[in-house]
Amino acid sequence: MLRDRFKFYYAMLLAFIATSFLTRVMLMLISASQVDMSPATLLKMFGVGLFYDIVAGLYYFIPLALYLLFVPQKLFNTKLHHIILSVIAVTIVFGLIFNGVSEYFFWEEFGKRFNFIAVDYLVYTHEVIKNIQESYPLPTILSVIGVVSAAVVYLFRKPLLNLEDHTTFTQRLKYAALPLLLPVLFFNLLDKQGLSEISKNIYNNELAKNGTYSLFSAFRHNELDYYEFYKTLDNKVVMKNLMRLEHFDDKTPKHFISDHKRENYNVVLIMIESLSAEYMGIFGNKKNLTPHLDALAKESLFFDNLFATGTRTVRGMEAVTLSIPPTPGRSIIKRPKNNTLDSMGKILRSKGYENKFIYAGHGYFDNMNNFFSRNGFEIIDRFNFEDDEVTFANVWGVCDEDLLKKTLKEADRSYAKGEPFFSFVMTTSNHRPYTYPEGKIDIPSHTGRDGGVKYTDYAIGQFIKEAKKKSWFDHTIFVIVADHNGGSAGKTSLPLYRYKIPLIIYAPKIVTPQTISKLASQIDTMPTLFNMLGFDYKAKFYGNDILKENFKERAFIGNYQKLGYVKNGYLYYLTPDKKSHKEKIEKLTLKSVKYHPEKITQEEEKEIITYYQSASYIYENSK
Repeated sequence: MLRDRFKFYYAMLLAFIATSFLTRVMLMLISASQVDMSPATLLKMFGVGLFYDIVAGLYYFIPLALYLLFVPQKLFNTKLHHIILSVIAVTIVFGLIFNGVSEYFFWEEFGKRFNFIAVDYLVYTHEVIKNIQESYPLPTILSVIGVVSAAVVYLFRKPLLNLEDHTTFTQRLKYAALPLLLPVLFFNLLDKQGLSEISKNIYNNELAKNGTYSLFSAFRHNELDYYEFYKTLDNKVVMKNLMRLEHFDDKTPKHFISDHKRENYNVVLIMIESLSAEYMGIFGNKKNLTPHLDALAKESLFFDNLFATGTRTVRGMEAVTLSIPPTPGRSIIKRPKNNTLDSMGKILRSKGYENKFIYAGHGYFDNMNNFFSRNGFEIIDRFNFEDDEVTFANVWGVCDEDLLKKTLKEADRSYAKGEPFFSFVMTTSNHRPYTYPEGKIDIPSHTGRDGGVKYTDYAIGQFIKEAKKKSWFDHTIFVIVADHNGGSAGKTSLPLYRYKIPLIIYAPKIVTPQTISKLASQIDTMPTLFNMLGFDYKAKFYGNDILKENFKERAFIGNYQKLGYVKNGYLYYLTPDKKSHKEKIEKLTLKSVKYHPEKITQEEEKEIITYYQSASYIYENSK
């Protein structure tokens, strides 16, 4: 078998295993003072490490195995194909060396193999690339790796590239069976690298892993374990403090008692894509992008000091539906276990509401349909729009006008049943590529963010105009809130101004217009609304009714890694190196923020740890 084309495959697999071994040795030597060097532990470390190196290599080279299986014999034996193999070989060797160098820098900073932090780096590519460019001589590193890769391939060119093949496809299929079937077997048998728990020494356990395997495992599991990376307290201390702060813990839910008479008001909650506070005229924008929303805010309960919990749509949905601070890693919505917490959908169902999640696009994106369907909602997405209901669409879905017209139809259907309804509507037009029907506003389609904002504002204005004609209008509360800000980049790691969003609660026959300037969070949306509806209920919600006199002003913000807590003019945050931080907010505008670092006190640290550790613990242990 090694005399045919698959000799190349096994040579590359051996190179992968060799570089993985050398990387493990390098990382071990870097942390030699922390590693358990006893012979038995090292034997287990390198033995388990070799196993995961082989498994990772089998995953890594699935494309190569398929290529060698299908490339025709006539092409394989040509000089042109020898050149192609040379390019493939140099590319693979370059990737292996680059991966080893990357692991060195990652280990140097975190003392860990690739994990969700590395995945997060791939999410924030602009910031990460800039950081790498400023931190390391990147052109020199890449040039050296390129030269070394070419030299290695040239050195081994005769045994590696001087190949002739005379096998039939059937024979090649036999040779490819092992490289293609073993990854499938391991994918189903193995999950996380559980065999790497070889000792009580964390460094040895990390070294027993394979970095490439760890990276793909982090992608697969979408999480960053709080207890592994963040500062912690004893769980009993945390839960006792949580009870003092929020009147619930991991075993006892909070008892919400409304001071309003129970009313089965209908609710239409419109979550607007990327509606930053800075885009709205009522916050001072001079471009007249949101005339309808500005007018609506003046006729509503308008919350002008509210902050989103994250920078992605699923974070906004998570905050509103689950009333929980942003846990580290990916949003709960995208995790396999996403229906075990108390949620607004379950509470509404228990009160007799018909719930619908209405989305302009395909709800399988970001796992939205899965989440909402498992939390008490009927799904209405792009698949449910008839052809005559769509006047304009782009890659994200139908335009906001079409979406909101569909919302009116669904409200009519629910109202006809004689049941109160709750519609969670997610818009998409204010998203790149910012395309929408021409002739609706004075900004041409596909010209940028301003047009996206103004078209969404226009669509909502038309929606409210048509809703007023409905028999259910006077008995309906309209909630308008953004999912997140229109940008996330800033000069600081947690730029507070990038989280400021509007919240509008409009119901002319029910709500008295008022501007509320209390510091509040997205997670307070539903507790505030539920009190207006007269709901008494029990839930492990971190949010509270903003309108109550005893409301404690604070906000939660995060960016996958950093977990922020805003209170009394300070930003406190936790980082995945088990550290806590405190910064005084010296100046905050809609477009900038200035911080000054200060030393965090023990009580302040205890409070922020209580919120984030308890949220992670309650989620992980929910059933």
